[in-house]
Amino acid sequence: MLERLFKLKQSGSDVRTEMLAGLTTFLTMAYIIFVNPAILGDAGIPKEAVFVATCLVAALGSAVMGLYANYPIAMAPGMGLNAYFAYAVVLGMGVPWPAALGAVFVSGCLFILASLFGLRAMIVNGIPHSLRVAITVGLGMFLALIALKNAGIVVPNAPTLVKAGDLHQPGPIMAVAGFLLVVTLDRLRVRGAILIGIVAVTVLSFFFGGNTFQGVVSAPPSIAPTFLHLDVPGALGVGIQNVILVFFLVELFDATGTLMGVASRAGLLVEGKMERLSKALLADSAAIVAGAALGTSSTTAYVESAAGVQAGGRTGLTALTVAALFLACLFIAPLAAVVPPYATAPALLFVACLMLRDLGDIEWGDTTEAIPAAITALVIPFTYSIAEGIAFGFITYAALKLTTGRAREVAPVVWVIALLFTFKIVYVGT
Repeated sequence: MLERLFKLKQSGSDVRTEMLAGLTTFLTMAYIIFVNPAILGDAGIPKEAVFVATCLVAALGSAVMGLYANYPIAMAPGMGLNAYFAYAVVLGMGVPWPAALGAVFVSGCLFILASLFGLRAMIVNGIPHSLRVAITVGLGMFLALIALKNAGIVVPNAPTLVKAGDLHQPGPIMAVAGFLLVVTLDRLRVRGAILIGIVAVTVLSFFFGGNTFQGVVSAPPSIAPTFLHLDVPGALGVGIQNVILVFFLVELFDATGTLMGVASRAGLLVEGKMERLSKALLADSAAIVAGAALGTSSTTAYVESAAGVQAGGRTGLTALTVAALFLACLFIAPLAAVVPPYATAPALLFVACLMLRDLGDIEWGDTTEAIPAAITALVIPFTYSIAEGIAFGFITYAALKLTTGRAREVAPVVWVIALLFTFKIVYVGT
Protein backbone atom coordinates (compact mmCIF):
# COMPACT_ATOMS: atom_id res chain seq x y z
CA MET A 1 0.00 0.00 0.00
CA LEU A 2 2.79 2.41 0.91
CA GLU A 3 4.58 1.62 -2.35
CA ARG A 4 1.39 2.33 -4.28
CA LEU A 5 0.73 5.60 -2.45
CA PHE A 6 4.23 7.07 -2.42
CA LYS A 7 6.13 5.28 -5.26
CA LEU A 8 9.06 4.56 -2.94
CA LYS A 9 11.10 2.41 -5.34
CA GLN A 10 10.70 4.92 -8.15
CA SER A 11 12.06 7.59 -5.81
CA GLY A 12 14.98 5.39 -4.74
CA SER A 13 13.80 5.22 -1.14
CA ASP A 14 12.23 2.82 1.36
CA VAL A 15 9.91 2.91 4.36
CA ARG A 16 12.70 2.97 6.96
CA THR A 17 14.52 5.86 5.27
CA GLU A 18 11.34 7.90 4.86
CA MET A 19 10.28 7.45 8.48
CA LEU A 20 13.77 8.29 9.70
CA ALA A 21 13.73 11.41 7.52
CA GLY A 22 10.32 12.34 8.94
CA LEU A 23 11.60 12.01 12.49
CA THR A 24 14.61 14.15 11.59
CA THR A 25 12.43 16.88 10.08
CA PHE A 26 10.09 16.77 13.07
CA LEU A 27 12.91 17.17 15.59
CA THR A 28 14.25 20.22 13.75
CA MET A 29 10.86 21.96 13.69
CA ALA A 30 9.21 20.71 16.90
CA TYR A 31 10.14 24.02 18.54
CA ILE A 32 7.11 25.59 16.84
CA ILE A 33 4.68 23.87 19.22
CA PHE A 34 6.21 25.89 22.06
CA VAL A 35 7.27 29.09 20.26
CA ASN A 36 3.99 29.69 18.39
CA PRO A 37 1.79 29.72 21.53
CA ALA A 38 4.27 32.09 23.21
CA ILE A 39 4.17 34.58 20.31
CA LEU A 40 0.41 34.45 19.68
CA GLY A 41 -0.14 34.50 23.43
CA ASP A 42 1.38 37.99 23.43
CA ALA A 43 -1.47 38.99 21.11
CA GLY A 44 -4.01 37.82 23.68
CA ILE A 45 -4.87 34.43 22.18
CA PRO A 46 -5.14 31.67 24.81
CA LYS A 47 -1.81 29.82 24.73
CA GLU A 48 -3.17 26.38 25.55
CA ALA A 49 -5.62 26.53 22.65
CA VAL A 50 -2.88 27.77 20.30
CA PHE A 51 -0.73 24.81 21.34
CA VAL A 52 -3.47 22.40 20.25
CA ALA A 53 -4.16 24.37 17.05
CA THR A 54 -0.46 24.34 16.19
CA CYS A 55 -0.19 20.56 16.56
CA LEU A 56 -3.41 19.91 14.64
CA VAL A 57 -2.70 22.20 11.68
CA ALA A 58 0.91 20.99 11.42
CA ALA A 59 -0.39 17.41 11.31
CA LEU A 60 -3.15 18.24 8.84
CA GLY A 61 -0.97 20.33 6.52
CA SER A 62 1.88 17.82 6.50
CA ALA A 63 -0.51 14.91 5.92
CA VAL A 64 -2.17 16.62 2.96
CA MET A 65 1.23 17.55 1.51
CA GLY A 66 2.35 13.94 1.86
CA LEU A 67 -0.78 12.10 0.74
CA TYR A 68 -1.99 14.51 -1.95
CA ALA A 69 1.22 16.07 -3.34
CA ASN A 70 3.66 13.27 -2.35
CA TYR A 71 6.45 15.66 -1.36
CA PRO A 72 8.71 15.27 1.73
CA ILE A 73 7.83 18.77 2.89
CA ALA A 74 6.35 19.42 6.33
CA MET A 75 4.05 22.28 7.23
CA ALA A 76 3.28 24.28 10.36
CA PRO A 77 2.48 27.86 11.42
CA GLY A 78 5.27 30.00 9.99
CA MET A 79 7.87 31.82 12.03
CA GLY A 80 7.92 35.46 11.00
CA LEU A 81 4.31 35.23 9.89
CA ASN A 82 3.25 34.64 13.50
CA ALA A 83 5.40 37.56 14.66
CA TYR A 84 3.86 39.85 12.02
CA PHE A 85 0.40 38.65 13.10
CA ALA A 86 1.01 39.28 16.80
CA TYR A 87 3.28 42.32 16.95
CA ALA A 88 2.48 44.26 13.77
CA VAL A 89 -1.21 43.55 13.18
CA VAL A 90 -2.72 42.88 16.62
CA LEU A 91 -0.46 44.87 18.94
CA GLY A 92 0.86 47.43 16.43
CA MET A 93 -2.32 48.22 14.48
CA GLY A 94 -4.76 47.42 17.28
CA VAL A 95 -6.65 44.83 15.20
CA PRO A 96 -8.54 42.34 17.43
CA TRP A 97 -7.08 38.86 17.11
CA PRO A 98 -10.32 37.31 15.77
CA ALA A 99 -10.25 39.87 12.92
CA ALA A 100 -6.58 39.11 12.30
CA LEU A 101 -7.45 35.40 12.06
CA GLY A 102 -10.17 36.43 9.63
CA ALA A 103 -7.54 38.17 7.48
CA VAL A 104 -5.47 34.98 7.46
CA PHE A 105 -8.58 33.02 6.47
CA VAL A 106 -9.38 35.39 3.59
CA SER A 107 -5.79 35.26 2.33
CA GLY A 108 -5.98 31.46 2.43
CA CYS A 109 -9.20 31.48 0.42
CA LEU A 110 -7.54 33.75 -2.15
CA PHE A 111 -4.67 31.25 -2.26
CA ILE A 112 -7.05 28.38 -2.99
CA LEU A 113 -8.60 30.32 -5.87
CA ALA A 114 -5.16 31.29 -7.21
CA SER A 115 -4.04 27.66 -6.97
CA LEU A 116 -7.16 26.26 -8.65
CA PHE A 117 -6.87 28.70 -11.55
CA GLY A 118 -3.16 27.99 -11.96
CA LEU A 119 -2.05 31.50 -11.02
CA ARG A 120 0.37 30.38 -8.31
CA ALA A 121 1.88 27.71 -10.55
CA MET A 122 2.32 30.31 -13.31
CA ILE A 123 4.10 32.60 -10.87
CA VAL A 124 6.42 29.86 -9.62
CA ASN A 125 7.23 28.60 -13.11
CA GLY A 126 7.92 32.19 -14.21
CA ILE A 127 10.75 32.64 -11.68
CA PRO A 128 14.05 33.04 -13.60
CA HIS A 129 16.68 30.31 -13.12
CA SER A 130 19.10 32.67 -11.36
CA LEU A 131 16.47 33.61 -8.77
CA ARG A 132 15.50 29.95 -8.28
CA VAL A 133 19.10 29.16 -7.40
CA ALA A 134 19.33 32.25 -5.19
CA ILE A 135 16.24 31.22 -3.25
CA THR A 136 17.84 27.86 -2.44
CA VAL A 137 21.09 29.56 -1.38
CA GLY A 138 19.20 32.18 0.61
CA LEU A 139 17.29 29.45 2.42
CA GLY A 140 20.62 27.83 3.25
CA MET A 141 21.95 31.07 4.73
CA PHE A 142 18.68 31.54 6.58
CA LEU A 143 18.95 28.04 8.02
CA ALA A 144 22.56 28.74 9.02
CA LEU A 145 21.54 31.88 10.90
CA ILE A 146 18.75 30.00 12.70
CA ALA A 147 21.17 27.20 13.58
CA LEU A 148 23.89 29.50 14.89
CA LYS A 149 21.33 31.42 16.95
CA ASN A 150 19.84 28.24 18.39
CA ALA A 151 23.32 27.02 19.28
CA GLY A 152 24.16 30.25 21.08
CA ILE A 153 27.12 30.80 18.75
CA VAL A 154 25.54 34.00 17.36
CA VAL A 155 23.70 36.34 19.76
CA PRO A 156 22.11 39.81 19.44
CA ASN A 157 24.26 42.87 20.01
CA ALA A 158 22.90 46.41 19.77
CA PRO A 159 25.99 48.21 18.33
CA THR A 160 26.80 45.55 15.71
CA LEU A 161 23.41 43.75 15.42
CA VAL A 162 25.05 40.36 16.14
CA LYS A 163 28.19 39.02 17.75
CA ALA A 164 29.72 35.72 18.86
CA GLY A 165 28.10 34.22 21.94
CA ASP A 166 29.87 32.85 24.98
CA LEU A 167 31.61 29.84 23.47
CA HIS A 168 32.56 28.56 26.92
CA GLN A 169 28.94 27.66 27.66
CA PRO A 170 27.82 24.00 27.37
CA GLY A 171 25.26 24.70 24.63
CA PRO A 172 27.64 26.07 21.95
CA ILE A 173 30.28 23.46 22.82
CA MET A 174 27.81 20.58 22.47
CA ALA A 175 26.42 22.09 19.25
CA VAL A 176 29.91 22.22 17.72
CA ALA A 177 30.57 18.63 18.82
CA GLY A 178 27.23 17.55 17.36
CA PHE A 179 27.98 19.29 14.05
CA LEU A 180 31.35 17.54 13.72
CA LEU A 181 29.68 14.23 14.57
CA VAL A 182 26.99 14.71 11.90
CA VAL A 183 29.52 15.65 9.19
CA THR A 184 31.81 12.76 10.12
CA LEU A 185 29.02 10.18 10.12
CA ASP A 186 27.64 11.50 6.83
CA ARG A 187 31.10 11.28 5.25
CA LEU A 188 31.37 7.70 6.47
CA ARG A 189 27.93 7.05 4.90
CA VAL A 190 26.29 6.14 8.19
CA ARG A 191 22.52 6.13 7.70
CA GLY A 192 20.63 8.46 10.00
CA ALA A 193 23.69 10.63 10.63
CA ILE A 194 21.61 13.75 11.30
CA LEU A 195 19.23 12.01 13.68
CA ILE A 196 22.16 10.38 15.53
CA GLY A 197 23.67 13.84 16.00
CA ILE A 198 20.43 15.25 17.42
CA VAL A 199 19.96 12.33 19.83
CA ALA A 200 23.62 12.40 20.92
CA VAL A 201 23.53 16.09 21.83
CA THR A 202 20.19 15.65 23.61
CA VAL A 203 21.67 12.87 25.75
CA LEU A 204 24.73 15.02 26.53
CA SER A 205 22.43 17.88 27.55
CA PHE A 206 21.24 15.85 30.56
CA PHE A 207 24.81 15.58 31.83
CA PHE A 208 26.30 18.94 30.85
CA GLY A 209 23.46 21.28 29.89
CA GLY A 210 21.20 21.13 32.92
CA ASN A 211 18.45 19.45 30.92
CA THR A 212 15.81 17.67 32.97
CA PHE A 213 13.34 14.92 32.19
CA GLN A 214 9.82 16.35 32.41
CA GLY A 215 7.72 13.24 31.96
CA VAL A 216 6.15 11.66 28.92
CA VAL A 217 2.37 12.01 28.75
CA SER A 218 -0.03 14.88 29.40
CA ALA A 219 -3.65 15.42 28.36
CA PRO A 220 -4.16 18.01 25.57
CA PRO A 221 -5.86 21.29 26.53
CA SER A 222 -9.15 22.43 24.99
CA ILE A 223 -9.16 24.18 21.60
CA ALA A 224 -12.59 25.74 22.24
CA PRO A 225 -11.25 29.28 23.01
CA THR A 226 -9.92 29.67 19.43
CA PHE A 227 -11.85 27.17 17.29
CA LEU A 228 -13.91 29.07 14.68
CA HIS A 229 -13.40 32.35 16.55
CA LEU A 230 -12.19 34.12 13.40
CA ASP A 231 -13.97 37.32 12.44
CA VAL A 232 -14.17 37.47 8.61
CA PRO A 233 -16.46 40.55 8.44
CA GLY A 234 -14.01 42.37 10.72
CA ALA A 235 -11.16 41.33 8.42
CA LEU A 236 -12.96 42.85 5.45
CA GLY A 237 -13.55 46.11 7.29
CA VAL A 238 -11.99 49.42 6.39
CA GLY A 239 -8.23 49.53 6.73
CA ILE A 240 -7.52 45.83 7.08
CA GLN A 241 -7.33 45.14 3.34
CA ASN A 242 -3.67 46.10 3.49
CA VAL A 243 -3.16 43.39 6.11
CA ILE A 244 -4.76 40.79 3.83
CA LEU A 245 -2.49 41.93 0.96
CA VAL A 246 0.61 41.57 3.12
CA PHE A 247 -0.45 38.14 4.37
CA PHE A 248 -1.13 37.08 0.77
CA LEU A 249 2.21 38.26 -0.63
CA VAL A 250 4.32 37.04 2.28
CA GLU A 251 2.59 33.65 2.41
CA LEU A 252 2.87 33.27 -1.36
CA PHE A 253 6.60 33.75 -1.58
CA ASP A 254 7.51 32.33 1.81
CA ALA A 255 5.88 29.02 0.91
CA THR A 256 6.91 29.18 -2.74
CA GLY A 257 10.54 29.83 -1.89
CA THR A 258 10.60 26.99 0.61
CA LEU A 259 8.88 24.55 -1.76
CA MET A 260 11.32 25.35 -4.58
CA GLY A 261 14.38 25.32 -2.34
CA VAL A 262 13.61 22.04 -0.58
CA ALA A 263 12.47 20.33 -3.81
CA SER A 264 15.70 21.45 -5.49
CA ARG A 265 17.78 20.09 -2.61
CA ALA A 266 15.94 16.76 -2.87
CA GLY A 267 16.52 16.54 -6.62
CA LEU A 268 12.76 16.59 -7.22
CA LEU A 269 12.79 19.31 -9.90
CA VAL A 270 12.27 18.22 -13.50
CA GLU A 271 13.82 20.73 -15.91
CA GLY A 272 13.84 23.23 -13.06
CA LYS A 273 10.15 22.76 -12.26
CA MET A 274 8.09 20.83 -9.70
CA GLU A 275 5.98 18.16 -11.40
CA ARG A 276 3.20 18.22 -8.80
CA LEU A 277 3.48 21.91 -8.02
CA SER A 278 -0.27 22.61 -8.29
CA LYS A 279 -1.00 19.89 -5.71
CA ALA A 280 1.68 21.18 -3.35
CA LEU A 281 0.33 24.73 -3.61
CA LEU A 282 -3.25 23.59 -3.03
CA ALA A 283 -2.15 21.64 0.06
CA ASP A 284 -0.40 24.77 1.32
CA SER A 285 -3.48 26.92 0.67
CA ALA A 286 -5.85 24.52 2.43
CA ALA A 287 -3.58 24.44 5.48
CA ILE A 288 -3.74 28.23 5.80
CA VAL A 289 -7.56 28.18 5.82
CA ALA A 290 -7.65 25.28 8.31
CA GLY A 291 -5.12 27.00 10.58
CA ALA A 292 -7.17 30.19 10.74
CA ALA A 293 -10.29 28.18 11.59
CA LEU A 294 -8.44 26.31 14.34
CA GLY A 295 -6.94 29.49 15.80
CA THR A 296 -3.39 30.07 14.58
CA SER A 297 -1.56 32.36 12.19
CA SER A 298 -0.58 31.43 8.64
CA THR A 299 0.65 27.90 7.96
CA THR A 300 3.49 27.43 5.50
CA ALA A 301 5.99 24.92 4.16
CA TYR A 302 8.94 24.57 6.53
CA VAL A 303 12.51 25.14 5.45
CA GLU A 304 13.58 22.65 8.14
CA SER A 305 12.21 19.98 5.78
CA ALA A 306 15.63 20.21 4.14
CA ALA A 307 17.04 18.31 7.13
CA GLY A 308 14.74 15.38 6.41
CA VAL A 309 15.60 15.54 2.73
CA GLN A 310 19.27 15.33 3.62
CA ALA A 311 18.45 12.29 5.75
CA GLY A 312 17.03 10.59 2.65
CA GLY A 313 13.39 11.71 2.51
CA ARG A 314 12.08 11.77 -1.07
CA THR A 315 8.34 11.08 -0.85
CA GLY A 316 5.21 12.08 1.00
CA LEU A 317 5.78 9.34 3.55
CA THR A 318 8.32 11.66 5.18
CA ALA A 319 5.65 14.37 5.56
CA LEU A 320 3.11 11.82 6.75
CA THR A 321 5.54 10.69 9.46
CA VAL A 322 5.90 14.32 10.57
CA ALA A 323 2.10 14.59 10.70
CA ALA A 324 1.81 11.53 12.95
CA LEU A 325 4.47 12.89 15.30
CA PHE A 326 2.71 16.26 15.60
CA LEU A 327 -0.50 14.46 16.50
CA ALA A 328 1.40 12.47 19.12
CA CYS A 329 2.69 15.75 20.54
CA LEU A 330 -0.83 16.52 21.70
CA PHE A 331 -0.22 13.87 24.35
CA ILE A 332 3.58 13.76 24.74
CA ALA A 333 4.45 17.44 24.85
CA PRO A 334 6.78 16.96 27.86
CA LEU A 335 8.88 14.44 25.90
CA ALA A 336 9.12 16.68 22.81
CA ALA A 337 10.24 19.53 25.05
CA VAL A 338 13.31 17.57 26.12
CA VAL A 339 15.19 18.23 22.82
CA PRO A 340 17.00 21.58 23.32
CA PRO A 341 17.49 24.05 20.43
CA TYR A 342 21.25 23.51 20.41
CA ALA A 343 20.65 19.79 19.75
CA THR A 344 18.91 20.46 16.42
CA ALA A 345 21.26 23.32 15.48
CA PRO A 346 24.01 20.99 14.13
CA ALA A 347 21.52 19.34 11.74
CA LEU A 348 20.31 22.69 10.43
CA LEU A 349 23.84 24.04 10.00
CA PHE A 350 24.96 20.92 8.15
CA VAL A 351 22.05 21.17 5.70
CA ALA A 352 22.70 24.92 5.30
CA CYS A 353 26.31 24.31 4.31
CA LEU A 354 25.23 21.81 1.66
CA MET A 355 22.64 24.20 0.21
CA LEU A 356 25.30 26.85 -0.45
CA ARG A 357 26.92 24.72 -3.15
CA ASP A 358 24.20 25.81 -5.58
CA LEU A 359 25.98 29.18 -5.83
CA GLY A 360 28.04 27.67 -8.64
CA ASP A 361 24.94 27.45 -10.83
CA ILE A 362 24.57 31.25 -11.03
CA GLU A 363 25.80 32.91 -14.23
CA TRP A 364 28.25 35.29 -12.55
CA GLY A 365 29.41 36.78 -15.87
CA ASP A 366 26.00 38.41 -16.41
CA THR A 367 25.43 41.05 -13.73
CA THR A 368 21.73 41.38 -14.63
CA GLU A 369 21.36 37.76 -13.49
CA ALA A 370 24.07 37.56 -10.80
CA ILE A 371 23.28 40.77 -8.88
CA PRO A 372 19.54 40.06 -8.35
CA ALA A 373 20.49 36.53 -7.31
CA ALA A 374 23.05 37.83 -4.80
CA ILE A 375 20.54 40.37 -3.46
CA THR A 376 17.95 37.63 -2.96
CA ALA A 377 20.36 35.31 -1.18
CA LEU A 378 21.70 38.06 1.10
CA VAL A 379 18.43 39.77 2.01
CA ILE A 380 16.68 36.55 3.10
CA PRO A 381 18.91 35.98 6.16
CA PHE A 382 19.62 39.64 6.88
CA THR A 383 15.91 40.54 7.07
CA TYR A 384 14.99 37.18 8.62
CA SER A 385 12.34 36.89 5.91
CA ILE A 386 12.20 34.63 2.86
CA ALA A 387 9.50 36.80 1.32
CA GLU A 388 11.47 40.06 1.67
CA GLY A 389 14.51 38.49 0.02
CA ILE A 390 12.42 37.32 -2.92
CA ALA A 391 10.76 40.76 -3.14
CA PHE A 392 14.06 42.62 -3.40
CA GLY A 393 15.34 40.02 -5.85
CA PHE A 394 12.39 40.42 -8.21
CA ILE A 395 12.49 44.20 -8.07
CA THR A 396 16.24 44.28 -8.74
CA TYR A 397 15.94 41.76 -11.56
CA ALA A 398 13.21 43.71 -13.37
CA ALA A 399 14.92 47.07 -12.79
CA LEU A 400 18.32 45.93 -14.13
CA LYS A 401 16.81 44.27 -17.21
CA LEU A 402 14.94 47.52 -17.89
CA THR A 403 17.91 49.88 -17.39
CA THR A 404 20.22 47.71 -19.54
CA GLY A 405 17.80 47.50 -22.47
CA ARG A 406 16.98 43.81 -21.96
CA ALA A 407 13.37 44.17 -20.86
CA ARG A 408 12.20 41.67 -23.48
CA GLU A 409 13.98 38.90 -21.58
CA VAL A 410 11.67 39.36 -18.60
CA ALA A 411 8.52 37.22 -18.43
CA PRO A 412 5.27 39.19 -17.99
CA VAL A 413 4.62 37.52 -14.62
CA VAL A 414 7.96 38.85 -13.33
CA TRP A 415 6.93 42.42 -14.16
CA VAL A 416 3.63 41.96 -12.35
CA ILE A 417 5.32 40.49 -9.27
CA ALA A 418 7.97 43.23 -9.20
CA LEU A 419 5.30 45.93 -9.41
CA LEU A 420 3.22 44.28 -6.66
CA PHE A 421 6.21 44.09 -4.36
CA THR A 422 7.12 47.72 -5.14
CA PHE A 423 3.57 48.76 -4.27
CA LYS A 424 3.70 46.75 -1.06
CA ILE A 425 6.99 48.33 0.04
CA VAL A 426 6.00 51.90 -0.90
CA TYR A 427 2.40 51.96 0.32
CA VAL A 428 2.13 49.16 2.86
CA GLY A 429 5.67 48.77 4.20
CA THR A 430 7.86 45.72 4.69
